[in-house]
Amino acid sequence: MKKRIEKDSLGEIEVPAHALWGAQTQRSMENFPKETETMPKSLLMALVNVKKAAAKVNNDEGKLSDDKKDLINYACNQILLGNYNDQFPLSIWQTGSGTQTNMNANEVIANLANKKAGEKVIHPNDHVNMSQSSNDVFPTAMHVASFLNLKDNLFPEIEGIIESLYKKENEFDLIKTGRTHLQDATPIRLSQEISAWRVMIERDYEVLKTTSQSLRKLAIGGTAVGTGLNASETFGANVAKELSALLDTEFISDTNKFYQLSSKTALVASHGAIKTLASDLYKIANDIRFLSCGPRSGINELNIPANEPGSSIMPGKVNPTQVESLTMVAIQIMANDFAITMANSGGQLQLNAYMPLIIYNMDQSINLLAKSLKCFRENLIEGLRPNKENIENNLENSLMLVTALSPKIGYDKASELAKYAFDKGLTLKEANGELGFLDEEEFDKLIDPSKMV
Repeated sequence: MKKRIEKDSLGEIEVPAHALWGAQTQRSMENFPKETETMPKSLLMALVNVKKAAAKVNNDEGKLSDDKKDLINYACNQILLGNYNDQFPLSIWQTGSGTQTNMNANEVIANLANKKAGEKVIHPNDHVNMSQSSNDVFPTAMHVASFLNLKDNLFPEIEGIIESLYKKENEFDLIKTGRTHLQDATPIRLSQEISAWRVMIERDYEVLKTTSQSLRKLAIGGTAVGTGLNASETFGANVAKELSALLDTEFISDTNKFYQLSSKTALVASHGAIKTLASDLYKIANDIRFLSCGPRSGINELNIPANEPGSSIMPGKVNPTQVESLTMVAIQIMANDFAITMANSGGQLQLNAYMPLIIYNMDQSINLLAKSLKCFRENLIEGLRPNKENIENNLENSLMLVTALSPKIGYDKASELAKYAFDKGLTLKEANGELGFLDEEEFDKLIDPSKMV
């Protein structure tokens, strides 16, 4: 492979001739684990947008010439078009501030700009990184990436599954056996059961929308430790304003940059809401797993779509694969939440040095959940059907219908009736006929599932 020589403050280093990155990126590639997880694309695109906005503000403030601003703007646009994704090779397992990834962006932008100019006029630190530090740029990009990722990818899928559940709720108005402790309980409508699923997701969504608003507040303008050294007093606010225009989403520069650099609370809170949603989705998926189990030796009150063969040895078997996929994703998100929480708590003094880990897990959780919800909705929820025959049989044979008799014959007699029916293998009506607690007409009047729901 052909090489070229690049220089930084530590001296000279060989860089692949074709690479647009420079010395600091190369050192990171050589010093940290190879062939591992790399920085999320969402983070990189957000970072480049920050660079683009910063160049505009530095130009407006008279620090950066029109020509240099235009060259940086050109380079950023080329990257944002997706033409140079291969120029961002760094592992997330690098410095905890994301400094090497910040410099990766600075170096690629500078080299692209210089190729356009035909000479070296843009310096990665002096011009692309002007008025900035990795310590405020990287967390700014984390917030921008996470908020946009939520808004553009996860929120529409949450709304989609809420809509699908609402449709099923209106379709399925059958009365069925309720269950508590996985044991038979008093009746419930299938629509009521589904309404609980829908409301879980709706309320989790409201919390997530609320907590994610804190991601609009940015660290930009704080530079190294939050004091704003080497940046104007208005730089942060103006970059946030420019980002808002570029991304058609409102962002503001936080009034306390010391907080933004040292704590990643906004990301912890937002991911905590994602985790809560994941935990409810796990419960919903498991409910469907139980209600569809069988088809002949289980509950089988719900029929799930047959998306693929379920066994390599048992012909005709259909498994709840969408349930299994979503529940695995939910567990991964719960694990990611623990990692993010621990990473935030480990921030030292003026800087949190676990930021690449936080953004990697945040990005993975959002994208995994968005894609999984789409699959779950399209390949399971939309094809879900009630098994009316099993629902009716289970309801008719349920001993817990006896609960409706308690006000008339008392708890003890009602309990005796249910136990007698169970021991003798009878229906409640047959058991009542033998025990004689109520006449048939009164029994039929009281044991009416439609009056119990």
